[in-house]
Amino acid sequence: MLGVFLIWYSYSHTTPEDRKSIFEAVKNADYFWVIASLFLGFLSHFTRALRWNLLLEPIGYKPKIMNNLMAIFVGYLANLGIPRSGEVLRATTLTTYEKVPFQKTFGTIIAERVIDVVLLLTIVAVTAILQTEVIADYFANKNVNFLKLSLFGVALLVAGIAFLLLIKRAKSGFLLKVKNFVFELIEGVMSIFKMKRKWLFIIYTLLIWVLYIAMFWLIKYSIPETASLSLNAILAAFVAGAFAMSATNGGIGLYPIAVSKILLVYGISKASGDAFGWIMWTSQTLMVVVFGALAFLFLPFYNRNK
Repeated sequence: MLGVFLIWYSYSHTTPEDRKSIFEAVKNADYFWVIASLFLGFLSHFTRALRWNLLLEPIGYKPKIMNNLMAIFVGYLANLGIPRSGEVLRATTLTTYEKVPFQKTFGTIIAERVIDVVLLLTIVAVTAILQTEVIADYFANKNVNFLKLSLFGVALLVAGIAFLLLIKRAKSGFLLKVKNFVFELIEGVMSIFKMKRKWLFIIYTLLIWVLYIAMFWLIKYSIPETASLSLNAILAAFVAGAFAMSATNGGIGLYPIAVSKILLVYGISKASGDAFGWIMWTSQTLMVVVFGALAFLFLPFYNRNK
C-alpha cells in the first residue's frame, strides 16, 4: 500500500509538463543499454544461485543450480507482493524439490542476507567517504536518528541472547521443538564457516555486488543527460535505491523518487532523474516478474521425476 501511495504522491506532485518531459525521456531512451543492464542483472542472480550451493555443501546438500535459480526468482517475485515472504518461499521451494530441511535452507538464506548487508554497508561507507555531504543530506532528509537505531539494535541483540539461553535449557514440549528448529537454523547460518571453498564464496559475493553497480552504470547511458555521471554519483544513487528497495515491496514507488532526489544533487534535471529511476526500477521489476512467473510454472516440470 505504501508503494502505491508513493506512486500516487509522485504523480500528483508533478505538473503535466513534468510528466510529459519524463515520458519523453523514457520514450527516447536508448534501450540497448537497458537490455545490457538486464543481462547483468540476470547474471547476478545466476551467480547468487552458484554461491548458494557453497553454503549448502557443508551441511550435506548440493541442489541443481537451475532449482536454486528458479527458487531465487520465485522468492523475488513473492517479495513484490508481501515483504520478506520471498525468503520463506525460496526455502520452501528448495525443501520441496531438493529435500533440503527447511530450517537449514532458511539458515543459509539468513547467512546470505548477513553477508549482503555487510557488503551493502561497506558500499555505503565507501560512498560516504567519497561523498560525505551527499549521503549526510539524504539521511537528514529521511530523518534517520542513528542513536535510536543503535539502541534498538542493542535491545534486539540482548533479547536474542536471552531467548537462546531460555530455549537452550528446554528438555521437552513446545520449547524443545523451538530449540530444535532454532539450532538447525543456526547450523544453516554457520555453514559459511565450514565451507571448503571460502575464496570462491568471496569471489561470487564480490561479483554479485559489482554486477549490481554495473547495472546502474549501464543504465546511465540510456539517457543523454545522465551519460556523463561519475562513479561517485552512481554509487550515491545506488545506495539510495538499495535503501528504497528495503523500505517498500521491491522499491515500489519509492525507488524512482529516491534515485531522482540523489541525481538532482549532481545537476540532473528532475525529468531525466525520474526517467532514470523509473527505467532502472521497471526493467529490473519486469525481469523478476517474467522470470519469477516462468520459474513458478516450470519448476514442477523440471522436477517431474521427483
